[in-house]
Amino acid sequence: MISMRYHIVSIAAVFLALAVGVVLGSTSVSDRLLAAVSGQRQSLQEQVEDLTGERNALEAQVAASERFDSAVAPMAVQGQLERRSVVLISAADVPDEQREAVARLLRDAGAEVTGELRLGEGFADPDQADQLRRVVTELLPAGLQLPTAADPGTLAGGLVGPLALLDPQTGQPQTGDQERAAALAGLADGGFLTASPGLRPAQLAVVLTGGRVEGDRAGDQAATLARFATQVDRAGQGAVLAGGSGSADGHGAVGVARADPAISSNLSTVDNADSGSGRVAVVLAVREQADRQAGHYGVAATAQGPVPSARG
Repeated sequence: MISMRYHIVSIAAVFLALAVGVVLGSTSVSDRLLAAVSGQRQSLQEQVEDLTGERNALEAQVAASERFDSAVAPMAVQGQLERRSVVLISAADVPDEQREAVARLLRDAGAEVTGELRLGEGFADPDQADQLRRVVTELLPAGLQLPTAADPGTLAGGLVGPLALLDPQTGQPQTGDQERAAALAGLADGGFLTASPGLRPAQLAVVLTGGRVEGDRAGDQAATLARFATQVDRAGQGAVLAGGSGSADGHGAVGVARADPAISSNLSTVDNADSGSGRVAVVLAVREQADRQAGHYGVAATAQGPVPSARG
């Protein structure tokens, strides 16, 4: 009986020892695991701090570069557009500060900015394409002829171009003042664009668009703006289509224009108009258009270079 009880106690002692061993062992493993995790966390925290420092340094460099570009830009473009007139056309997604900066630099270059047109949200909306076609057809002044293409961008450019630009052969307005005012008012009533007070036709145009566009309809919207700018270019001495970062992507207006030889052979483009150097490129590209030349500038792989060569 005692022997049996001894064996039971022995067996119980063995299981107790095993249990204690497991507990002690797991505690040891947990301590080592916690130590390892703590070390990894410290290492990751140090990496985050290093990357944050690098990011802050890069942001400071970019800000300094932008300040430098903005400071020297007026000198870089001085006299490039003397005795030239330019109308500024902006898509709905162009920030006011970007539009104002481009207009300011055009004036620094000696250009007369004769007015601005701001395209509405519905201008490039595929759901309003039929309405835009109808309005353009109804508002066409006597003596003007629309392009044969049926897409809304080309048709809208076929109307807005002659309203905003002087005849490249005669240097005279292509419509009367009252006809121009009526057509612009009709486009404004439809929510497609608004004109600045006292807008007068110019020799050349800058068409500003935003940057990268997301969504299922981005390609259609970009195509509308690219074809619109193409028709504006054909209506006067020339035009430049300029966008911000990402505008040269496949779903950006600049990217669509560059991908089509029928467009890119005549219309100039800039893909970084949201930077100081990009705005300089816009002004120099306008001067190039006045000289009956076209080019593609910016930082994207499809650009010929950062800026056109300045003319002395």
